[in-house]
Formats: sequence, C-alpha cells, structure tokens
Amino acid sequence: MAATVKGPVSVEDVNVTFEDQQKINKFARNTSRVTELKSEIETKKKSLQNLQDASDELMMLDDDSLLIPYQIGDVFIGHTQEETQEMLDAAKDALQQEVKGLEDQVSAIQQVLGDLKVQLYAKFGNNINLEADES
Repeated sequence: MAATVKGPVSVEDVNVTFEDQQKINKFARNTSRVTELKSEIETKKKSLQNLQDASDELMMLDDDSLLIPYQIGDVFIGHTQEETQEMLDAAKDALQQEVKGLEDQVSAIQQVLGDLKVQLYAKFGNNINLEADES
C-alpha cells in the first residue's frame, strides 16, 4: 500500500487510533482510484486521437458519393461522408466530455489526498510514507 509505517517505532512514539487507520485506508483507496482514473483517461485520450485521425482521413476523401462504413455496436453501416463526419464529431464531443469528467474526479480526489496527507503527516511526521512508489 502507499501508506506504510517506517523503521522501528516504539508504541509511545506513535499511537495509531482507529480514526488514523481509517484515514490511512481512505488515503490508500483514493490513491488506487486516482491510478485507475488516470489509466482510463489515457485510454479515452487514445480513442479520441483515433477518432480525430479518422475525421482527418475522412476530410481528405475526394469522392462524396462513397458510403463510409461506420461501426455501431458490432455492425458496420454505410453512411454518406457528411453523416459520418457528423457522427465522428458527436463521438469526439462525447468522449471529450467523459475525459473532462474523469479529470474533474481526479482533481477532487487529489484535493482529498492533499488534506489527508496534511493530517497524517501532522500526526506521524517521518514515521509514515504517503508518497507514491516509483517502481
């Protein structure tokens, strides 16, 4: 976990109460959640880039009479270039909103983590490590 007690610590130095343990657990859960959200954001940004690339390729087409296959669920349906462009734009907008929502969640959780860090470091000082492992 991200929260660990370091070194030999005597009982009189650090007394971990139930509330302290709850804060440490909350910190660990939130740290894990931030990692998951950041991974999800990266995945969605890659999807967004793929949609942008598809949109760019679509703009380079010369023949407007071609039906462009667009995947809806498990099926590809042919649409005109204009309809396909509109659908790509709608998908990009939806994905951008999802990314913004996830980034807002990460920001809110990081605020909570900052508050917990202040509280836990105030009580435990150097006896607790709340920094992310770089492994």
